Amino acid sequence: MKFPEEVYSSKRFREQGVAVIELIANCMEDSLSGQPNKVIEMTDPATAMREVQQWFDRCTLDDSKDVAQLFSDIYHRAIRLHHPGYLGHQISPPLPDAALASLFSDFLNNGMGVFEMGIAGTAIERFVVKSLAKKMGFPESADGFLTSGGTLGNLTSLLAARRAKATDDIWESGIQRKTALLVSSQAHYCVDRSARVMGWGAEGVVKVPVKRDFTMDVSQLESSLQVARAKGLEVIAVVGSACSTATGTFDDLEGIGAFCQKHDLWFHVDGAHGAASVYSTQYSSRVKGLQMADSVVMDFHKLLMTPALATAVIFKEAKWAAGNFAQKAEYLWDDANHVDQWHDLAKRTFECTKSMIALKVFTILAVHGEQVFDDNVTTLYRSASRFGELLQRAEDFALATLPQSNIVCFRFAPAGEPDLDLLNRKVREELLSTGEFYIVQTTLGGCVWLRTTIANPFTKISDFENLMNEIRRIGRRRLPS
Repeated sequence: MKFPEEVYSSKRFREQGVAVIELIANCMEDSLSGQPNKVIEMTDPATAMREVQQWFDRCTLDDSKDVAQLFSDIYHRAIRLHHPGYLGHQISPPLPDAALASLFSDFLNNGMGVFEMGIAGTAIERFVVKSLAKKMGFPESADGFLTSGGTLGNLTSLLAARRAKATDDIWESGIQRKTALLVSSQAHYCVDRSARVMGWGAEGVVKVPVKRDFTMDVSQLESSLQVARAKGLEVIAVVGSACSTATGTFDDLEGIGAFCQKHDLWFHVDGAHGAASVYSTQYSSRVKGLQMADSVVMDFHKLLMTPALATAVIFKEAKWAAGNFAQKAEYLWDDANHVDQWHDLAKRTFECTKSMIALKVFTILAVHGEQVFDDNVTTLYRSASRFGELLQRAEDFALATLPQSNIVCFRFAPAGEPDLDLLNRKVREELLSTGEFYIVQTTLGGCVWLRTTIANPFTKISDFENLMNEIRRIGRRRLPS
């Protein structure tokens, strides 16, 4: 095609765009109906690479340069999040309107490091941040931003904690003292990763024991703090999980908040998954005490039907939203030392060229209102509770803990089976090979458990029953006769 006229052709874009939208609509209809009946077409990495080469060769040899056909090829190897059998990782089947917002944002390609490059997007992000902070129960003075994922959000929050509570100015002078935080042993690995990125090492993450429901044992915080201080560690923060990634259970945020106030520690909540509970009229009590936090991270792409990545970082006090990455960049700003301007986002986030993340969220809110968030969170939590009830009634299944969110951990536990870990690993492997359901696994108390995240509001009780029956069919075939 002739450059630049034909490669930028609006006529060709219009034709290809119509075909792609039709493809996506058909894919969504097929997935929601459960047809085709597979949520995943499992293969090995080498085969996947050969297929990519085939797609590339076929597209380059095709004179029509059919983008829709290329995407169709890719779809047949992709996981179908809109399928009722998708019960895998913590990511939402996105709303069509939000997917269109992603397309429009990608077309605009307005980098948002400085206000003049992202006038509309920066203001939209401000609107989303302020409305979320209010929903979380924070005062009008609260502030924040959106960033690329919960891992980066948690790192940024802990950088703010370091600025607020550490004795040394580590940003300028480097690490002078051993710094540490307290966190549940069930917390997401990114908290540990953040501490190591900041140079605190393994010793900088003090693991607090959990109770039988896998939530932090708040009664152990005092002794954990004193032991850490006796080792010469300067503990500056406590991280609460809302909810735990492995089990979906919520730490006692009120108890942690009171402890942090008593000891003048930064209280951060990793609410990447469960902080979305604030939108549910029925389940908002799951995050009672959230407003006590100094900082909160929440992913819109986990429970709120938003294409990844879209993570909010909210600070109770606006001053901690700025300055975490303060550096001189004369080609961007006239006054590099003036760091409290909300509209120059590169001063606040790790990213410099930042996409219009908030447009996806803003579109959902503008078109459907907050009620659609309430509907989705409530529906998914209820579905998880009903699945938990089915598992409790079944004599050949064990439930790790009662579901508190949309995450359910269980395992096939027929009487007399000596190696349940091996059995459940093999069951999941074969389940993936059939492709009718996609579930994952985790380790709790040294034992293997099957783990499901109910992400699709179209998943019904009958789907849970079918999953259990399929696990029984696979598992019993593997049992000794």
